[in-house]
Amino acid sequence: MDDDLDAMSRGELLAEARRLRAGIRAHRDATGHELCWHHPALWGLLPENVAPTIAVPTWDRFMPGCVAYRASLDVQAPDAPRTGDDYAPSGG
Repeated sequence: MDDDLDAMSRGELLAEARRLRAGIRAHRDATGHELCWHHPALWGLLPENVAPTIAVPTWDRFMPGCVAYRASLDVQAPDAPRTGDDYAPSGG
């Protein structure tokens, strides 16, 4: 699956590592309401051009997952600042 790496020069490999790191950092640095989004840009960093097939839960099954995710942040990031910002679509 990653045979393309074998043909890359050292410079190309370094450029690829930097590109991937930038994408991972952008995902890592998501904050606020942006934490809850579908992230096709992250998947787009992969060389294979595959349209991901995702299963989207129905609303009644989806919302408890959102609540559980938010509750997990209280455990995983108890000292993170809290915000009262309202959700505002960004074109996500």
